[in-house]
Amino acid sequence: MNKKHGNEVVYKTRAFTLIELLVVIGIIAVLLGVIVPSLAKAKEQCREVICRSNLRQLVMANLGYAAENNSEFVLAAPDIFTSQNLKRWFGMRDDLNSFFDSARSPLADYIGDGEVKQCLKKVDFRNGDPWTWNFEQGCGGYGYNMTYIGSRVWEEYTSDNCTRPTRENEVGSPVSTAMFADAAMTKLDSGQPYYLEYSFIEPYCFVVNGEPDDSWGRPSPSIHFRHNKKANIAWCDGHVNAEKIAPDDSINVYGVCSYDMQIGWFEPLDNSLFDLK
Repeated sequence: MNKKHGNEVVYKTRAFTLIELLVVIGIIAVLLGVIVPSLAKAKEQCREVICRSNLRQLVMANLGYAAENNSEFVLAAPDIFTSQNLKRWFGMRDDLNSFFDSARSPLADYIGDGEVKQCLKKVDFRNGDPWTWNFEQGCGGYGYNMTYIGSRVWEEYTSDNCTRPTRENEVGSPVSTAMFADAAMTKLDSGQPYYLEYSFIEPYCFVVNGEPDDSWGRPSPSIHFRHNKKANIAWCDGHVNAEKIAPDDSINVYGVCSYDMQIGWFEPLDNSLFDLK
């Protein structure tokens, strides 16, 4: 609004008052408080969806591999009990202090882009020398059911059975047999736990003479429930779902309570969703 004062026109402009500015800032703060958590949640959900897609690709790659290799699944770690220890399902390396190159994986020809993809959930994995810090580096944060699918350790836990594959027709119930999952291992350094990549998902019990046996104690758990205390599990029929971590207070072989690091098993606490029956 303007007014004429003598021969001059006086212009008046209306500005925001301090109270009005504070009200607007308060409204923006409230909106940000609502929107930002929603955006963070949506971002995490996106990571989970991509993770599930990565796992499904691994199952499809293994099924494709089996289709062209006499129905035999890829071996998990054929030389793990030898002095070499350079071959894995997800790649190969030239020496113990190198990370595995996923482009040299036996599954590479069956995976889009030819490499094992990394889970987008940020995990502070310790990498680099010495090899005890990175003995599975390159697996993308995913583990393979070595005991039942990637070997014949389910017959007997021997080094020879690590070089002998399981066949596709030996899986009695593909819909309820885990093949791949989110995985990690935790160790101690100066009393502090840390994560390192681990490429196998360990069943709840060791297998002795073809049967789960509690007398050997428990394997160190390796399924990583990194998605809000859930882990993505990929099954032999190709579907992927999320499972909740089961309470467990056992200490792993490295002296860490794995449950405190969101590593453990899903229910039921037995080998039934790992084995071939």
